[in-house]
Amino acid sequence: MNILSLLILIPLVTAIGILISKKDQTIKLIALLGSVTQLGVAIWTTLLYMSLRKAGATGDMLFQSTIKWFSPLHIFFSTGVDGISLTMILLTAMVVVAGILVSWKIVFQVKEFFFLIVFLSLGAFGFFISTDLFMLFFFLELAVIPKYLLIGIWGSGKKEYSAMKLALMLMFGSALVFLGIVGLYYASAAFGVPTWNLQQLSHLKLPIETQRVLYILLFTGFGVFTALFPFHTWAPDGHSSAPTAASMFLAGISMKLGGYGCLRVATYLLPDAARELSWIFIILASIMIIYGAFATMMQKDLKYMNAYSSVSHCGFVILGIAMLTKAAIMGAVMQMVSHGIMTALFFAAIGMIYDRAHTRQADELGGMLKQVPFIGTAFIIAGLTSLGLPGFSGFVSEMTIFVGAWEQTGIFYRVATILACASIVVTAVYILRAIGLAIWGSIQNKEHLKFKDASWSERTASILLIAGVVFIGVFPFWLIQLIQNDSITIFNKIYSAAFAI
Repeated sequence: MNILSLLILIPLVTAIGILISKKDQTIKLIALLGSVTQLGVAIWTTLLYMSLRKAGATGDMLFQSTIKWFSPLHIFFSTGVDGISLTMILLTAMVVVAGILVSWKIVFQVKEFFFLIVFLSLGAFGFFISTDLFMLFFFLELAVIPKYLLIGIWGSGKKEYSAMKLALMLMFGSALVFLGIVGLYYASAAFGVPTWNLQQLSHLKLPIETQRVLYILLFTGFGVFTALFPFHTWAPDGHSSAPTAASMFLAGISMKLGGYGCLRVATYLLPDAARELSWIFIILASIMIIYGAFATMMQKDLKYMNAYSSVSHCGFVILGIAMLTKAAIMGAVMQMVSHGIMTALFFAAIGMIYDRAHTRQADELGGMLKQVPFIGTAFIIAGLTSLGLPGFSGFVSEMTIFVGAWEQTGIFYRVATILACASIVVTAVYILRAIGLAIWGSIQNKEHLKFKDASWSERTASILLIAGVVFIGVFPFWLIQLIQNDSITIFNKIYSAAFAI
């Protein structure tokens, strides 16, 4: 059995185990055991991948396998991973474990809740290991309906409105992606047998007219999942209304599906169009970064604050990809990992506070560090990572993007880079203000004196995520080593003068 098959098999077995279980505690234990096993397999796969690369393995993708699925349309269940997809797999595994632990106190429809969380993880793992575009799209779609149900049933506030808005916007993005991959499939027929295979498509030099249309469709479609301006409005409402684990998954993983697709599919497969049209997405990314930062500064609701902040931070991902330099591409991947862990930690801390205070308004809180020191510390660490403090993952990822973006000469690129750098100041303002209002200061409500600090499950989830942002911030070289060669491969593909046909 191919090792990547375990990344699909384990969530399936876990989901079946949840469905046949009757006791709530058993359901939670099965979900936790399955997610921890998945994290172990993800770590094992990464270590094995790195050892094979060190031993001289040179293929673009390792652990490849192909199984016929629907021969008339040349659809195969093709899998394989490189360093970039492995970082996304590790991120997904970490966030899922943390999300299940944070949800340990769920008492309403426990079976259905944990089944949907595990089902979401199945879609994400399948997406990141797929090298067949049809299967990649199939797994992308698996993640949309569960998000709608999680928000609509277990959410808060305007949950029905937010769930419907999220589903419709993501379906719109999916429709653009589907048109793009179908276009690639039929365009490949001019070179022989039509194919969905990512690696085979990467060797074709499609006409520039075709590339332009498909690039816009694919980058915009995947960009919707990454809250690309002006299609970002689903993110603040969806994140704020979702239950804690779903917020962690939405910001920590789902938004990375879009970033990965923008890089792996739109940019990698359509390099001529990327060189010609990436300026469009540099403009949109710059708007995301600045608009998201200032919109965050206007928020008093902690969840809306983190949601708008995610729009801004995902703008860095789009900017790094669209700048098309080695360092910027590598920084974009690092930012996806960093933001995924950091925002999951932020939403976890906010969820813990809300469970106790039943409010997310920063000015109605205060003194959390004194009353619930562990939760307050987790909130502060997430905030410091968000504003790019050295020693945390946010610093190394954002600096790598800035350095890579500055490598592009020309006033247009330099202005975009300066605007992105300037957003750090705004980020510092809203993060420090939120910490000052909600975490420092005196307790505003005497009822808050009754609060108990984090439970064992909340502590374990927070420690796992804190370890991630600190480890990447202090020892970034293992992550750089994992993704460097693949970032260079994408860069070389973009700027290669000739393509094999």
